[in-house]
Amino acid sequence: MAPNKRRRQPVPDPTTALRIPSSYGTGGLVVLSDTQLIETLAHFARERIPERSVHAKAAGAWGEFEVTHDNSDLTDAKFLNGVGTKTKVLCRISTVAGEKGASDTVRDVRGWATKFFTEEGNQDFVFNDLPVFFIRDPIKFPSMNRSHKRHPRTNVPDDNMFWDFHEGIHALMQLFGQRGIPASLRNIAGYGVHTYTLGKEDGTFKYIKWHWKPDAGIETLPADVAVRLAGEDPDYHIKDLFNSIEKGNYPSWTLNIQVMSPYDVSEAPIDIFDPTFTWPHAKYPLRQVGRLTLNKNPDNYFQDIEQAAFSPSNMVPGVGPSADMVLQARMFSYPDAARYRVGPNYQQLPNNRPINPVYSPYQRDGPATINGNYGADPDYVRSEFRKISYTHYHQTANPEQWSGQVAAYSYQVTDKDFEQPRALWEIIKGEKGGQQFFLDNIGPSLKNTEPKLRERAIAMFTRVSEDLGKLLTDATK
Repeated sequence: MAPNKRRRQPVPDPTTALRIPSSYGTGGLVVLSDTQLIETLAHFARERIPERSVHAKAAGAWGEFEVTHDNSDLTDAKFLNGVGTKTKVLCRISTVAGEKGASDTVRDVRGWATKFFTEEGNQDFVFNDLPVFFIRDPIKFPSMNRSHKRHPRTNVPDDNMFWDFHEGIHALMQLFGQRGIPASLRNIAGYGVHTYTLGKEDGTFKYIKWHWKPDAGIETLPADVAVRLAGEDPDYHIKDLFNSIEKGNYPSWTLNIQVMSPYDVSEAPIDIFDPTFTWPHAKYPLRQVGRLTLNKNPDNYFQDIEQAAFSPSNMVPGVGPSADMVLQARMFSYPDAARYRVGPNYQQLPNNRPINPVYSPYQRDGPATINGNYGADPDYVRSEFRKISYTHYHQTANPEQWSGQVAAYSYQVTDKDFEQPRALWEIIKGEKGGQQFFLDNIGPSLKNTEPKLRERAIAMFTRVSEDLGKLLTDATK
């Protein structure tokens, strides 16, 4: 067969394939030199990237954050200063346990990831729609997520796994309470969960808790409606957010913060570095900061949202972490997941790339380098061949002092862990239909567990309140 040189050039019809025809019918042999066919098949087998281990099912949109109040007494982070200052934002809202094809109306925590494209660099947050976390030991982070996923033998989610692992009673009561299934993604709150710091160049700082409140109000779905939608319309939340933005009905959230002076930490009623506790609002009231509006759908979901990487380690001057060890572990885990999923140069992609100039010739090469790779500039520090002048950026002061020896430690559940859940149960009972709503939400899950696990779980809720334990016992007989 004569060589077919035209196959090295663009083809006029992408539906054609070269073949040696069979003497009978439409069959034949394809040829390895058919570049169009080979490239089409090869790319198809590689067009997926590994989905996230958690937070795989998500909606996303572009938006804008506007400062509405003066925050200059707290921080000199530019995106938080100057009433009227606006910052471009990418937001991704997700379930946690389900895979990409799972239903988005299941009872689950919702992730709230935001990337602020500030003039000082990217500021990322990975928040949740519940105000507290399930764990306070960072080493339990993988186990917590695995307990929500599929059984290693049956390959289906398993209530026994869930209740066998969990001891985070405060988060459990939030999950099975009113906020477990939002009516839409326009109606969820976003909570920092962890304690952060805001600071200034002079070394002053405050401890902070972040709160995003939906301007449309917090609304939820009844469990029976959510189950029906899970079967009829598993992408209900994703479509709702997309269609709302497409119609010009832009969802918005008001950003509030709780503020605590470092001098008040010793007098705080809770351990402020423990993400299983909330800060009492009466003692640390909300303070308004700004407003976020989502106003543009992605032009291409894979490009804008699937490849988006949110790393809590991305912090601009004026924003800092705290002694919360779970936050510190996530500061490693999230960018490491991005390096695995998208590649070591994921920050060069347009949806992850900061808008301010970045010069870091010590981080180069690797797959998919698309930024010029710094040309002939030295790839080692303190080179005499290219003098570097450094922009003055300050880091938020590290307020904690460390002392003592390194030792293995694992937090234990104490009576303190049941104080806030006990107060939450009183709130639930005070709401119209709240008690029955809670029992209807949690009862089916407990009924599906083995008797010993169910007894252990009910004993945990009995420590919250004896009447709650009795109600759960009756509801699961």
